[in-house]
Amino acid sequence: MDNHQLALDSAFHALADPTRRAVVGRLVRGPAAVTELASPFAMALPSFMKHLRVLEKDGLIRSEKIGRIRTCRIDAERLAAAESWLSEQREIWRSRADRLADFAETQMPEEQ
Repeated sequence: MDNHQLALDSAFHALADPTRRAVVGRLVRGPAAVTELASPFAMALPSFMKHLRVLEKDGLIRSEKIGRIRTCRIDAERLAAAESWLSEQREIWRSRADRLADFAETQMPEEQ
């Protein structure tokens, strides 16, 4: 399997969970401390950190620790790769739908 496919598999694996999608959605607006990211979720910090490790392992976020504060930020390149694949799929299905509509219009008798 090529690296591009593995990167997509990793990205979609990470985004399969609603908590991780919410974290990515927050980080799209800018970097944030782990405590800020964890605050909306009703889970213990160790459980939340597991989600961050998945996102980091799969390459969607990066984190750095300065002093006692760990800050996370989005890895836009990996996210862009997933968005690019989705755009390609969207265009394929849009084209198929257009061809189906054209076929239906040519095959159906016109209403009088």
